[in-house]
Amino acid sequence: MPVPIHVVSATENHAIRFHQYHLDDMSRVRVRKICEIEDREVPQGEIGKAYEISKDTLIAVTDEELREMPLPTAKAIEIAAFVPAASIDPLQVGDGYYLQADGPVAAKPYKLLRMALERSAKVAIAKYAWSGRERLGMLRVRDDAIVLHAMRWPDEIRSPKELAPDAVEVSDDEIEGAQALIDHMTRDNLEGSEFEDHYTDALAEVIKAKRDGHAPPELPEPASPQGKVVDLMAALEASVKKARTSRGESNADVHELHPKKKATATKKTAAKKTTAKKTARKTAAKPKRSA
Repeated sequence: MPVPIHVVSATENHAIRFHQYHLDDMSRVRVRKICEIEDREVPQGEIGKAYEISKDTLIAVTDEELREMPLPTAKAIEIAAFVPAASIDPLQVGDGYYLQADGPVAAKPYKLLRMALERSAKVAIAKYAWSGRERLGMLRVRDDAIVLHAMRWPDEIRSPKELAPDAVEVSDDEIEGAQALIDHMTRDNLEGSEFEDHYTDALAEVIKAKRDGHAPPELPEPASPQGKVVDLMAALEASVKKARTSRGESNADVHELHPKKKATATKKTAAKKTTAKKTARKTAAKPKRSA
């Protein structure tokens, strides 16, 4: 059942953007599209698409030809399957867009699809045409809207096998300690100052200071020397302490990641050896009985 929809961006970019400029006279540096043969700037209306077969052979393809391709996804989003959300690799998921029902006629089928997705706890995998190519997409529900996430094709995801580290040994105590830290740092949502964009705020302060003729704020001294190799477990413990401090909690009971069982066992072994030596000395000091 087709559902007429509009595609609306679901995200906003609040980053501070810079322009390129000429250092000598502070004039703007712009990117212009120049025709190589006529050596002049070409307006957008004179620019088209072409596929390069060889250096001297180009095949022009018009926007109308792309729109009229014999594909069901050329003018619609076609659902191919429904799958559990957990089966989707996050690496495949890209930008998100809200799908808005296109008029009263689309309201009922739109709501029907949204409620069916919501009750099934599944996501829909769809195919659609966008920017001159067929794409894979994922449909899911957010509040009362259907969200379309652009997806990468499975063969576009590189294998991480060549990135795997060399064989290392990790003890059960270290794993349990890391799990304890994960449990302690688990949150119900991403609300809080640690999930805010402090870089943009700091950049805004730099721009404001320069506008007012003041020196930019100085960077505080780093807590640890730069370039030093930090023990992973110690870094995790420090992360927990920092998170607890930001929430006004005590750091006294942070789980120790460096087990002391081996040290205790060593002390016990050393104590046994000392006792054995003392016993041997006492035995040696006793006089031998004559027969």
